[in-house]
Amino acid sequence: MAYAGVDLGATNVRAVVADDDGTVRGQDRRPTPDDSGIAVTEAVLGAVRSACGTAAVDPGAVRAVGVGSIGPLDLAGGAVENPANLPPVDRIPLVGPLENLVDGPVYLHNDTNAGVIGERFHADRNPDDMVYLTISSGIGAGVCVDGHVLSGWDGNAGEVGHVTVDHEGAMTCGCGMDGHWEAYCSGNNIPRYARHLHAALDVGTDLPLDGLDAADVFDAAGRDPLADAVIERVARWNALGLAAVVHAYAPLVVYVGGAVALNNPDLVVEPVRERLGDLVMSNIPDLQLTTLGDDVVVRGALASAMTEGTGDRRRLAG
Repeated sequence: MAYAGVDLGATNVRAVVADDDGTVRGQDRRPTPDDSGIAVTEAVLGAVRSACGTAAVDPGAVRAVGVGSIGPLDLAGGAVENPANLPPVDRIPLVGPLENLVDGPVYLHNDTNAGVIGERFHADRNPDDMVYLTISSGIGAGVCVDGHVLSGWDGNAGEVGHVTVDHEGAMTCGCGMDGHWEAYCSGNNIPRYARHLHAALDVGTDLPLDGLDAADVFDAAGRDPLADAVIERVARWNALGLAAVVHAYAPLVVYVGGAVALNNPDLVVEPVRERLGDLVMSNIPDLQLTTLGDDVVVRGALASAMTEGTGDRRRLAG
C-alpha cells in the first residue's frame, strides 16, 4: 500500500511516495515549466512516476494522492486557474490526470491548506483549531476550525495576505489594491517597501536600492538605518495581520513558515510574538516556527492522501 504527496510551486515540483506508515520511500524534485499548463501537468505526472520508480512502486498501486498547489484553484474542475506566478500559463489540469495515473482519489488543496494539514498531522501540538501562516513570496494561511480545514467553495480560502492592514494605502499589492498585508511584508514586496521608506523617511542607507532583495534587508539588520526601519515596520504589519487572523478564527496554535520567516525567525516571528498580546482581545495563540521547514507543503500533501484529505490522524486508512 502506498500514498503520494505533491507540492506544486511556481519554482519547483516535488513528489514523495510513502508506505502506509508514512515512511518516504521515493521522491523527486524538478523545475516547474512556465510555458504551458499541459507542460506543468506533465511535470507533476513525471515527478510522481519518478518517485514511484525510486520507491519500487507501480503508480497503479498508489492508493491516494494529496496535492498542495499554487493558486488560484478551480476546485470543482480539479485544476489551477491563471496562476499569478506563471504568467503564460492559463490552466493546469491536476486531479483528472493524476486519477488516471493512480488507483485512488486525489485531494487538491492550495499550498497553505496543505501546510496546515501537515502541521495537524505531524506537529506535537495539533489541536482542532490551528493556523499555518506562510510568509514567503506571498502571504497566506491554512486554517483549521473545529477539526475542519477551511477550503472555501472554490478552494481559495485563507488569502489573508489581502487583508488591509494600512488604510492609508501607501503600498499597492500585486493584486492591484492598496494597503494589503502582502504589499508590505512578502518577500517579493519588502524591497519595494524599503525604497518607499527610504524616500518617505529620508533615512540614510548603504543598501543597494536598485538591486535590493529581501535577504539584503534582513542581512543588514542592526547595521543599516533603513534596514532597521523596514524590519520594525514589517513586524508591526505582520502583527496586525496575524491579529486579524486570530480574531477571525481563534486558533490555539499558529505555525509560521515560508522562506522569509524560516530564514529570519528572530526578526520575523519573535517581534510578532512580542506585539500580539497588545493587539488581541481574545485568546493569544501559541506562535511557533514550523518544525517541518520547507517540506511542510509536500509533507502535508502526503498526510492528506493518508487521511482522506483532513490531516486528522484518527482517519488514517487501515
